Amino acid sequence: MPMSLIPSRLEVRRAAPAALGMLAAAAIVWSPVAQAGTAPGAIADLVEQVNPAVVTVLATPEKTAEAADRMSSPRGPASPFEEFFRQFGAPRGMPFPGAPDEAPDNAPRGHGGVSLGSGFVIGADGYIVTNNHVVEESGKVTVRFADDREFEAEVVGTDPQTDLALLRIDGEDLPSLALGDSDEIRVGEDVIAVGNPFGLGGTVTRGIVSAVSRDIQAGPYLDFIQTDAAINRGNSGGPLLNLEGEVIGVNSAIYSPNGGSVGVGFAIPSNLVKTVVAQLREEGSVQRGWLGVSIQPVTPAIAQAVGLEGDDGAIVASVVEGSPAEGKLESGDVILSFDGKPISTMRDLPKLVAAARPGANAELKVMRDGQEREVTLELGRLDADRLAMAQGGDQDAESAERLGATLSPLTPELRDELGVSPDVDGVVVTSLDADGRAAEAGLRVGDVIVSIGGKAVTAPAQVARAIEDATADAVLLKVTRGSAQLFVGVPLA
Repeated sequence: MPMSLIPSRLEVRRAAPAALGMLAAAAIVWSPVAQAGTAPGAIADLVEQVNPAVVTVLATPEKTAEAADRMSSPRGPASPFEEFFRQFGAPRGMPFPGAPDEAPDNAPRGHGGVSLGSGFVIGADGYIVTNNHVVEESGKVTVRFADDREFEAEVVGTDPQTDLALLRIDGEDLPSLALGDSDEIRVGEDVIAVGNPFGLGGTVTRGIVSAVSRDIQAGPYLDFIQTDAAINRGNSGGPLLNLEGEVIGVNSAIYSPNGGSVGVGFAIPSNLVKTVVAQLREEGSVQRGWLGVSIQPVTPAIAQAVGLEGDDGAIVASVVEGSPAEGKLESGDVILSFDGKPISTMRDLPKLVAAARPGANAELKVMRDGQEREVTLELGRLDADRLAMAQGGDQDAESAERLGATLSPLTPELRDELGVSPDVDGVVVTSLDADGRAAEAGLRVGDVIVSIGGKAVTAPAQVARAIEDATADAVLLKVTRGSAQLFVGVPLA
């Protein structure tokens, strides 16, 4: 059974007070936590100190049933996981309200569309961090503390692109948690997760950091911390903590074949949380920088062609007319660093640009015509249309992954490198998974896909749409290879 990605939110009907009231009864004022170490009782002492700052988040949707239905599914239109579900479907047996025939008999079900998630206080003045998918489209949000106190919360702001939301309540001397430095965490480090899985109330699990900078195709701005600490639906928005009691991540999603934890959970890194929360607190929304270029990975062949020793960086495929990059960057430039931060992979650049403020000056190091040079430009603002273009690029990558291939526009540089005739347009295969469908069908690196199912393609986005629209179990590709043209059938099922 294929593994599927799900937000760790749980929609449940209002259960008996005993079921939803399992948080610790004692209210302990939080104070900075010393290194827990491995001494007997050290973890229990740490949990006793952090638990009072972790809350249950109850989000009631707008009045209409339509809004309740949208909230009851992590496949909703505002979810960063919508595209994953659209392409791959949800795992069988998931307890989705509205689909009772697919849910196990003992699965808790929604009641009035109420969404239960988790969150944590980050300031004594009442600011609380949670996931966007916990509170999206909600009409009323309530937070419940470990001592059963409840407060109605204001949604200060949300950022669907990073799945973060900031709430605020009226309270005094609230226990709070500090955001740590997620860049300092190491694979193998001990962590604990605190939250509200399955609506049970305050629950603590322990594990290690399994991986960092994990890309799960949730958007251009998100790389996750992976952990084997048990995270389940309802843990969404809760903290992932190191043994110093610092929050290093916000628990957000899991891979699961059955809707439960199998030891593969994902948390949004705390350093990204700091940046997003600061803007939400000041402005209620997140403004992202915009460069105005289309980029692609630097393959070993491209690196050799442009004179790079390694394959770090991102190559500019095209420059958007009227963008900040126009007149500053050129097609074929390889961007090596952004404001002094190296670009190791193509994904690094969108995250760095997005984290910069619109209007700020950015300094880029680029390789052009075999020479390194410095380029300074003023960043624009990423608006909704440009964001849609960026997200479209990610969907192209997912569709290419379905084929087991990386696809890139046919730039002038690639045309020259491959010796492609000027009258040929299409999309270049820049890498292949040896065990993927495209490789098994006979596709090769350097092939130029000129049409799919008889329809011409000139951009990876068109390939993505053609694959999504295919009604058969295979697609027919017309390919240019050197001076020859041939057809390749690639199975999709």
